[in-house]
Amino acid sequence: MQIVGFMDHEIESVLEVVAAVLKLGNIEFKPESRVNGLDESKIKDKNEVKEICELTGIDQSVLERAFSFRTVEAKQEKVSTTLNVAQAYYARDALAKNLYSRLFSWLVNRINESIKAQTKVRKKVMGVLDIYGFEIFEDNSFEQFIINYCNEKLQQIFIELTLKEEQEEYIREDIEWTHIDYFNNAIICDLIENNTNGILAMLDEECLRPGAVTDETFLEKLNQVCATHQHFESRMSKCSRFLNDTSLPHSCFRIQHYAGKVLYQVEGFVDKNNDLLYRDLSQAMWKAGHTLVKSLFPEGNPAKINLKRPPTAGSQFKASVATLMKNLQTKNPNYIRCIKPNDKKAAHIFNEALVCHQIRYLGLLENVRVRRAGYAFRQAYEPCLERYKMLCKQTWPHWKGPARAGVEVLFNELEIPVEEYSFGRSKIFIRNPRTLFKLEDLRKQRLEDLATLIQKIYRGWKCRTHFLLMRKSQIVIAAWYRRYAQQKRYQQIKSSALVIQSYIRGWKARKILRELKHQKRCEEAATTIAAYWHGTQARRELKRLKEEARRKHAVAVIWAYWLGLKVRREYRKFFRANAGKKIYEFTIQRIVQKYFLEMKNKMPSLSPIDKNWPSRPYLFLDSTHKELKRIFHLWRCKKYRDQFTDQQKLIYEEKLEASELFKDKKALYPSSVGQPFQGAYLEINKNPKYKKLKDSIEEKIIIAEVVNKINRANGKSTSRIFLLTNNNLLLADQKSGQIKSEVPLVDVTKVSMSSQNDGFFAIHLKEGSEAASKGDFLFSSDHLIEMATKLYRTTLSQTKQKLNIEISDEFLVQFRQDKVCVKFIQGNQKNGSVPTCKRKNNRLLEVAVP
Repeated sequence: MQIVGFMDHEIESVLEVVAAVLKLGNIEFKPESRVNGLDESKIKDKNEVKEICELTGIDQSVLERAFSFRTVEAKQEKVSTTLNVAQAYYARDALAKNLYSRLFSWLVNRINESIKAQTKVRKKVMGVLDIYGFEIFEDNSFEQFIINYCNEKLQQIFIELTLKEEQEEYIREDIEWTHIDYFNNAIICDLIENNTNGILAMLDEECLRPGAVTDETFLEKLNQVCATHQHFESRMSKCSRFLNDTSLPHSCFRIQHYAGKVLYQVEGFVDKNNDLLYRDLSQAMWKAGHTLVKSLFPEGNPAKINLKRPPTAGSQFKASVATLMKNLQTKNPNYIRCIKPNDKKAAHIFNEALVCHQIRYLGLLENVRVRRAGYAFRQAYEPCLERYKMLCKQTWPHWKGPARAGVEVLFNELEIPVEEYSFGRSKIFIRNPRTLFKLEDLRKQRLEDLATLIQKIYRGWKCRTHFLLMRKSQIVIAAWYRRYAQQKRYQQIKSSALVIQSYIRGWKARKILRELKHQKRCEEAATTIAAYWHGTQARRELKRLKEEARRKHAVAVIWAYWLGLKVRREYRKFFRANAGKKIYEFTIQRIVQKYFLEMKNKMPSLSPIDKNWPSRPYLFLDSTHKELKRIFHLWRCKKYRDQFTDQQKLIYEEKLEASELFKDKKALYPSSVGQPFQGAYLEINKNPKYKKLKDSIEEKIIIAEVVNKINRANGKSTSRIFLLTNNNLLLADQKSGQIKSEVPLVDVTKVSMSSQNDGFFAIHLKEGSEAASKGDFLFSSDHLIEMATKLYRTTLSQTKQKLNIEISDEFLVQFRQDKVCVKFIQGNQKNGSVPTCKRKNNRLLEVAVP
């Protein structure tokens, strides 16, 4: 299937549907009596139905009701009736047949779509229609009847396209022709497919008739309507010539087909023609979570309900045959007749009587007579003249007159005998294939001569072109060489002139250089003498300035010592009065200054979680030391908070909320502290698989995560998509994206979980609400802390009420009408560190936590 182009999920879906069809045969029913005295059917083993529902995604209660009840709709009224055991088995078989038949049709359409040509350009197509032939068995039923009807229609179109149409063409083209008689099976086709009194029409009428309808009533109607037909025979027919035919049983009728007489058993005709699928089963299949099963039953959509009775099997087959005939009539068919040499399917055995019988009823003798008396080849004048006009000089290369006149001139020029061809109104007819072969041989020889002529002209043109190209190339090469020679001579003259110019310029430059050097030596001598004189003057001035500065410094030093002496004398008088206080203040000031300088060098990092702080150097600085620590911590916390974006602030608020809810209460909480709360783990906006799910949700999605939903019956888990919006909580199928449940947040009353290291949690719903019809939900998730925190905050934001979060190793969960205790125990797990859930009894569900 992968080679044909099927995807992996399509292959899996097909295998699931086939498995469901096989398991439908295992369903058995048992009778039960109701209080009102009516019989109804019940399923013996519901595990079979459960397996089918798991394969197709159908609610088990919906499928069980569809097998036990039938709903009849008439205008605005609905009537529900129970099915007895026989009707239940009929409904089961009808569902299996329809499911298998529609899967087969889907496979055919899917393969055709996969292998069809991708090009948009219209091309010719060759199709092959393989028909085995008539089926004549010892017991022939409805299947053989419709197959033989199809063969009658194919024989009819064969007659029309080979015998009838060909003879009509000769008459239409005014060709002399003697009519050849043949058997036309249109009367047999009319017996079967006539809309008024045909067998299929009467079978449909009998199926639609109210009251007791059986195969015997259908046969009686055939005896009344088709009694006088020459190709219909029945033991109870009104025609007296069949009353003594004891080879016809009472429950049979015989049709004289073009291939022979076939005896049909009427038993099962009505049931096989009906083969109805109850509307309840169609609607149940449409409600399936399986995408392929849902697409196979579009009539089950309540929005597209149709009260009309579905067409019968005979009507559908008749419409298919009509479509096939219409398609064949638009094509140009060619036939290959296969003759069966013997009935033993053995080699080297030839049954002459059997072969003659086949040749006779297939109409091959009449076909051979028409072919031998007719013309082997025909063609319109225009394409014939276009194909063979090169054989005559008068028609080659263009003929300006009518196409028929051109063909007459062509055939007269070729001296073809008159008895070998005939001219029709729009076509020419050639009797013998040898004449056509001769024309083709002459055309082939003429095409070879024309090819030789074309080659000769082409070679001459090629040689002339080559010569002209060589001549042009020689002229170009000569011109380039002359230019190169002149350029080379010019370069030599130019280089000689440059050498002479360089020698003259060098002599002039050396002469000027000698003059400049003499002038420069004179200037440098004068500059040196002036420099020495200026240096002597500067040293004399420097010596004078140093002596003057030395005298000024001595005066300043003496004056400074005198001022210092006066200040010290005054300070001694003041110091003796306040010496102790000043020393204390000075000492404290130096200690505090030293403390702050040391604190500057020993400051901890700016991380708010860094608890390091320098030790206290002096006891009297204890309060100051603590206050500085507090101020520094507040300052670095503010600096750290200023770096946050709005989204990060929201995340930390959620982390703080989670700490208040689960710290020291839930063993799973410490492992969730370092994990960021992402919310959208599935990326629904980017994944094309969930486009339909995204389009169906208009609100903002807060959480999109895959959780395991615990089955209420056995404790097994099923993957579901958990979606939390501003107002609702939604569960969707992970494969198809279809929404399974939708719960308003106002209906959520409590969330329960254990205190251990597991991801199980229960969502309790308000009693009496629509969402609580099936009970509370029990989930398992890898992001329990995040989901519970976001659910708590969203509920508080929408309802202005705090959501009750219960943390206990035992809590009650409402499953439909029962309350089940969920108990968490410690245990060794076979599958490692994964908690397992097991249903112990109707009142206890145990979760084993490692």
